[in-house]
Amino acid sequence: MFPRVRGVRHIKDYKLELTFSDGSVAELDFERRIVGRGGVFEPLAEVNYFCEVTVDREAGTVVWPNGVDFCPDVLYAEATGKAISATDRKLELV
Repeated sequence: MFPRVRGVRHIKDYKLELTFSDGSVAELDFERRIVGRGGVFEPLAEVNYFCEVTVDREAGTVVWPNGVDFCPDVLYAEATGKAISATDRKLELV
């Protein structure tokens, strides 16, 4: 299991700075994950709503008021360039 999100800061537009439990800090752009997807992501396409992001301490990831969140392992992998292996995924399921 990868480290979890411990802090989030909105930078601008769809960019967030994420701080992970191992001290890693990264800026990620969520635009391609949100804009044009519709459904539960539609409210997040409005930047003022996107800014309402917080950290779900229990899940260790970012979350919005409508319950949308993202897998913390995927966020960490993207932030650090570390691949998610099948072994990592199996450990999460145990």
